[in-house]
Amino acid sequence: MPFKLSGLKIFMLAVSALPSLNSFSQKVGVFENQNDVGKILHRGSGTYNEATGEYFLSGSGTNIWFTHDDFHYVWKKIKGDFILQARGKLIGKGVEEHRKFGWMVRANLDSTSSMIAGTIHGSGLTSLQYRKAPKTNVEEKQFTISGPDVIQLERRGNQYIMCVAHFGEPFVTEEITDVDLGEDVYVGLFICSHNKDVVEKVKFDNVRIIVPAKADFVPYKDYLGSNIETMDVFTGARKILYTSPASLQAPNWMRDGESLIYNTNGLMYRINIQNCKPTLINTEPVKNNNNDHVISFNGKMLGLSAASMDHKYNSVVYTVPVNGGTPKQITPTGPSYLHGWSPDGKWLTFTGERNSEFDIYKVPSNGGEEIRLTTTPGLDDGSEYSPDGKYIYFNSVRSGTMQLWRMKPDGSDQQQLTNDEYNNWFAHISPDGKWIVCLSFSKDIKADDHPFYKHVYLRMMPATGGNLKVIAYLYGGQGSINTQSWSPDSKKIAFVSNSDVIK
Repeated sequence: MPFKLSGLKIFMLAVSALPSLNSFSQKVGVFENQNDVGKILHRGSGTYNEATGEYFLSGSGTNIWFTHDDFHYVWKKIKGDFILQARGKLIGKGVEEHRKFGWMVRANLDSTSSMIAGTIHGSGLTSLQYRKAPKTNVEEKQFTISGPDVIQLERRGNQYIMCVAHFGEPFVTEEITDVDLGEDVYVGLFICSHNKDVVEKVKFDNVRIIVPAKADFVPYKDYLGSNIETMDVFTGARKILYTSPASLQAPNWMRDGESLIYNTNGLMYRINIQNCKPTLINTEPVKNNNNDHVISFNGKMLGLSAASMDHKYNSVVYTVPVNGGTPKQITPTGPSYLHGWSPDGKWLTFTGERNSEFDIYKVPSNGGEEIRLTTTPGLDDGSEYSPDGKYIYFNSVRSGTMQLWRMKPDGSDQQQLTNDEYNNWFAHISPDGKWIVCLSFSKDIKADDHPFYKHVYLRMMPATGGNLKVIAYLYGGQGSINTQSWSPDSKKIAFVSNSDVIK
């Protein structure tokens, strides 16, 4: 009698002949699933701490090199262009100096798949690794930087751009332009122990998957979705409070520390930090507010910039009780864009366009004659009082690039504070008067422009002067942090990051 296999035995033999691919069918934070890819002896894992926004991966694997890969992977499928951001750190001393972690993009989950990996090794070696076709050897471009912790991997068609930094420093970049992984790919975080008998661990935070603006994006007509985020300025830890497909802009921290105020679609909203539920602030009949709004130092009043009721000017200055009411128009002419309120409550500062020149003016907060404070040709903007009232900080293009300046409240003694390769906007002074946070655009952006949807930095420096340190690596720009957004305890800031809807 011939030997026959049962259906179950045939199925088990077929499975055993397949490459190792242990799917756990488990959503991990923003990721759809996780797998051990390749031949793995010790099952890996990925977990997400919702309270802290941290991801913890553990995994084994011989290597990610030559013609096949062995590692643990948490992943999400995505189409089109994207930007992947995270900060990562290996946990413990480790066994192999070439244990590695980072971002990876794969055509599929086969161990021999074509792929791109932004890789940081335990030894500090940092490289953009890629396999252009299945079952071919991995190639790489090595960085000169050693042991960074911030890693970004961006796709633009078949171009991949890897940016890395030690937290606090600007990015350094490598790229490859001819790797075709297909339209629909797997993107995710990985860990490889570089030793089949060892399990290594890594922690990630500030993990973001971003869909950038399309190439034919039209500013002020097309908008991306928004995340209202808060961040500890000393640790760099970020938290997304609220996400919307609409354009949310310029969150201000209320003086009680419990809520933020922001604008969207011409209206003003308050959002509670604990329950993250927005509520409308009534400013009727003013319903075309922009992102230049300020809360008074005593927390009782809200200053607005909005289109004039007679439709003559696209922006004039109003004030209204912080909980809503009928706004009072302060500046009779425009355009006038509000940025500052004096600590004693008596003055408002704004950027006014008069005779085709943009300068900084101040005006009594109850209305009255405006006083011009700057007279240099070119854009002066972003005026903001220091908490002690001794200075007005602002940004000016007068030196050729946009840099931070300060002056006394009467406009005298104008001093330049920064002088570097970036275009620095909106000096926001912490309530304790010790720190300045600003928004920095790269030098390829026009000095007098602060557009939507760019790679930007949030940077911080001592209010007394010094070097600017990067505290956030951001996809945003216009609307991210136009006005004062410090928490009352001077430990955190609020801002907006942007992304299109992930499909």
